[in-house]
Amino acid sequence: MADFTSFMDLALEEAKAAAARGEVPVGAVIVQAGKVLARAGNRTRELADPTAHAEMLVIRHACARLGERLPRCDLYVTLEPCPMCAAAIGFARIRRLYYAASDPKSGGLEQGPRLYAHPQCHHKPEVYEGMREGEASALLKGFFAGRRG
Repeated sequence: MADFTSFMDLALEEAKAAAARGEVPVGAVIVQAGKVLARAGNRTRELADPTAHAEMLVIRHACARLGERLPRCDLYVTLEPCPMCAAAIGFARIRRLYYAASDPKSGGLEQGPRLYAHPQCHHKPEVYEGMREGEASALLKGFFAGRRG
């Protein structure tokens, strides 16, 4: 894997843009063969859609381009996916998932239901956690501190 390139910087850009819109700062990018297919940040408030998480938006966009399955695609996201997004990632057959910060409150992989460890999980992507974790965590903490302050 000598030619590995992280696209987490683009996901962090999307997270920052989401925060500027008043959304929880989570960003996601889907890549295939080194090319960005889709990138998005959370838009749940803007679209009045509780499913408009960054992961769901990029999966929808990539599937509109490539079809129902994304087996040669990698997903970069700034926060551990929630159970809804983790299920969608599995259903889309995404090859690899890279995420920055763990989510002790709402995460679906390390926390809570640990979806990919469940026997009914049909597809588990390769999962890599902690990439740019400090930066993603600081962005989230700053956003929520500003909301409470």
